[in-house]
Amino acid sequence: MALLLLSGILVRAEAAAVVARVDLSSQRMTVSVNGVPRYSWLVSTARRGYVTPTGVYRPQRLYREYYSRKYYNSPMPYSIFYSGGFAIHGSYAVNQLGGPASHGCIRLHPGNAATLYSLVQSYGPGNTRIVITR
Repeated sequence: MALLLLSGILVRAEAAAVVARVDLSSQRMTVSVNGVPRYSWLVSTARRGYVTPTGVYRPQRLYREYYSRKYYNSPMPYSIFYSGGFAIHGSYAVNQLGGPASHGCIRLHPGNAATLYSLVQSYGPGNTRIVITR
C-alpha cells in the first residue's frame, strides 16, 4: 500500500477503489481499480505560466457537461473537479495531449474522460483518489 506524506499528513492513496495517478513529467495518467492497473492515457496539464497542483485529492463535484466560466465558455465534458476550479475533463484539442497545454486542469481525450467519469460515479467520489506528482 502506497503512503504519501503531504503537508505533514500521511495519506493512503491505495485505500480507494479507484486511483487516478497523474505524472506531470510524463504527461500520463494511470488508473487502477481495486489495486489493478486498468488504463494508461496521455494527458495535458498546465503550460508555462500556469500550474497544476500536486497532491492527493478526492473528487468534489462531477458534471457530465460543463462549460468554463473563466475561459471563453470552453467545453469541459465529463468534468471531475478535485480542488477549487481545477478539474480532470475531456478536451477536443486531442492533438495537444501528451504535452503541457492547459491553464492548470488535467485534459483527457473525451472517450477516456467518459471512462474515468463512469468509474468515479460507479465507485463513488469517496472511494476515488486523484494523485498528482511531478
